[in-house]
Amino acid sequence: MSVIELLEPWAAINAALGLAAPIRDEAHYAELLAFVDEAFERFGSDDAHPIFGLVSVVADRIREYEDKAHPWPDAATPGSLLAYLMTEHGLRQADLPEVGTQSVISEIIAGKRALNLRQVKSLAKRFHVPMDAFAV
Repeated sequence: MSVIELLEPWAAINAALGLAAPIRDEAHYAELLAFVDEAFERFGSDDAHPIFGLVSVVADRIREYEDKAHPWPDAATPGSLLAYLMTEHGLRQADLPEVGTQSVISEIIAGKRALNLRQVKSLAKRFHVPMDAFAV
C-alpha cells in the first residue's frame, strides 16, 4: 500500500480524533477517553483486533496529556492515589460502594488494607486510569 492510498483513511481518522497534534483541551481529552472506552466495550474480548493499534496511538496521546495536565502525586501509594482521585472528583467514601464500605475505604487510604483485583478494576474504570496506577 502506498502513502497516497493511506492518506484518505488517515485524514478521516485524524478529522474524527485529532491525532496529528497533542490533545488540545479537556473536551478533546474526554473525546479520546470515550473512544478508548467504546473500543474496549465493542472489541475488548478480541485483543488481536486491528482497532487496538489505533487505541495504542490514542493511549499515547492521552498519556502525554495526562503527564502535563493531570500529573500523579509524587510517591503515590494506592491509598494516597485513591484519596487524591476522590478529592479531584469531589467524592466521599460513601460514593464508592463498588470498592467497599466506608470503613474498608478508610483502611485503604490509611494504608492498613491492600486493594484487591476487583477493587483495582473498579477504580481504574471509574477514574479512567490504568490498573497499574494502583500498584505498589
